[in-house]
This record gives sequence, C-alpha cells and structure tokens, in this order.
Amino acid sequence: MSKVGKRTTTAREKVNKDTFYSPIDAVALVKENATARFDETVELHLKTGLDGRHADQQIRGSVVLPHGVGKDVRVLVFAEGEAATIATSAGADEVGSDELIQKVADGYLNFDVVLAQRELMGKVGGLGRVLGPRGLMPNPRTNTVLTDDNLARGVEEAKSGRVDFRLDRTNLVHCIIGKASFQVDHLFDNLRAMVGEITRSRPTGAKGQVIRSATLTSTMGPGVAMDVNQMLEIANEPV
Repeated sequence: MSKVGKRTTTAREKVNKDTFYSPIDAVALVKENATARFDETVELHLKTGLDGRHADQQIRGSVVLPHGVGKDVRVLVFAEGEAATIATSAGADEVGSDELIQKVADGYLNFDVVLAQRELMGKVGGLGRVLGPRGLMPNPRTNTVLTDDNLARGVEEAKSGRVDFRLDRTNLVHCIIGKASFQVDHLFDNLRAMVGEITRSRPTGAKGQVIRSATLTSTMGPGVAMDVNQMLEIANEPV
C-alpha cells in the first residue's frame, strides 16, 4: 500500500465525509484543498438515475462557462472553401479538410475541441474510432457540427471556454468548471451555469430526480459531497 502524503492527509481531514456541503461552501473547500504545485482543475461529478442503454435517457450538451476554463483551448476545424477562411479568421488553431482528416486518422491529437463544417461530416464520420472514445467527435447536439453562418461563433465559444458534457457508460456525468486559481465566486458562477445547462438537458425518458448525488473535487484533492437540492436551486438562478 502506497504511503499517503502529509498534504493529502491534511486535505482529507478538512472534509467531513458525513456532511453534504452547500455549493458555495463546497467550492471554497475544494479551492482551499487544491495545494499541489500546479494549477489544479476543478471537476464536477454527478451520479444520475438514468440508464444510458436507452436512447431516451441520454444526456449530452455543451455550455459556455461565464469565466472560461482557465487554459488555452486548441480548436481544430474541418472546413474548406469560404468556411475555412471564416474559421481561421475567428481564431481556430488548425483548419483543413482532406489532408487534416488524414492527419488525425494517422494519430494526430494535439487539440482540445473539434468542430466541423456540416458539408464535411460525410468524410469526418470516418474518424469516429479515433475521436469518439475521447469525446471529441463533432455532433450537432453539442453544437460542434456547424453551418458557414454560425462557424465563427462556434470557434469563438470554443476558444472562450465551452465545455461539453455527456452521460458515460456508468451513468455518470463528469465535467470541468475551471481552475483552482479562480476566485471562489467565479468557480461558483461556472458551477451554476454547468448545472443549469445539465438540468435543462433532462432527457424525455427520465423519471423522478435525475441527479442523485454530486461531488466537487480538484485534480489532486479529496471529493466534497454537495447537497443536491441546494445545487439544483442555484441552477435556476441567473448567472
């Protein structure tokens, strides 16, 4: 058994495992416990009562966090012609069609977000085995398959901090809400925006309360359980 370090022990002692913290208290505690030598990512983990084996119980979407994600987001866009010019002007890091598709198929993965011109999805679809397992495959439901008219906005949103979320195979939702270096109120705003969008994405086949438990944590810190009812209440407040 590996030895638990002093930093980890101290952080765990600050968290009462029998307490369900209010969202603002959970944010403050996670930030306090993020004492690693790098800027830890703050993550939200939700346990749902859904069964992802059924199409009408899937949750999938995206949200632009009001204070971003705290890192430089590399955006790759599959586009050609005028759409490629639009994407480049909007700030995309890499833009291309056939050659770029082949480059990704060969294993290139130096990017965080993938967008695609709608007309190219027939070709991009072949990258499902490469991009799908990493959650990077363009999909209309996450606003990553775009027309020429909304391509510039899509690139700008991706660069500014849009976060995708989806139900995984164990019926959990995992997503980031920022960095530990963020101010508490900025992390709280991002949390509120994220939970609000997830609740608005309630699937048609859901029964009862969708979110059963919620945990907030940082990359190296202990999990902090949140009061689900209080969390759902802030989701309905304006950011």
